[in-house]
Amino acid sequence: MKMIIGLGNPGKKYEKTRHNIGFLVIDELAKQYGVELNQTKHHALYAIAHTPKGKVLLVKPYTYMNLSGEAVAPLMKYYDIDVEDIVVIYDDLDLGTGKLRLRQRGSAGGHNGIKSLIQHLGTQNFNRIRIGISRPPAGMKVPDYVLANFRDEEQPDMELAIKKSADACTLWLDKPFLEVMNDYNGA
Repeated sequence: MKMIIGLGNPGKKYEKTRHNIGFLVIDELAKQYGVELNQTKHHALYAIAHTPKGKVLLVKPYTYMNLSGEAVAPLMKYYDIDVEDIVVIYDDLDLGTGKLRLRQRGSAGGHNGIKSLIQHLGTQNFNRIRIGISRPPAGMKVPDYVLANFRDEEQPDMELAIKKSADACTLWLDKPFLEVMNDYNGA
């Protein structure tokens, strides 16, 4: 079984914010796989999708972003999922809006959700899809920016990034992450 984790914050007020791009990709995958995220365990909302390549756990940690590891680590243990069999999707301020960057390991780079995952998983070696949200405009604080909705002019880029991220996850069910990474990082 593989596990795809989208990072974000629970609740209506955060639903379409930049920080919730991971949740939006999970929603897209759930739609594509014809499942509803309606199960809860270990402070996470999830669904099990049955695909031609096997079972996939689609996960939204409901601990709020900064405590994501508190939901993911126990869920991995419960379902006996190895760290090599997860991919984490999250926002990245250092990439242009809608740009993707896939990695197999790395530091948190200042992202508190990733810091929590590294702490609870005991490693920084896990697959990840970073989706660019760009830096805030001059004078705007980072927390206000990441918790704001996308502007109208950003919507087409973000919709494409969500679709491409979901496609990369589906491809990963069939190919090693390194190959997927090479395909998407070169595009």
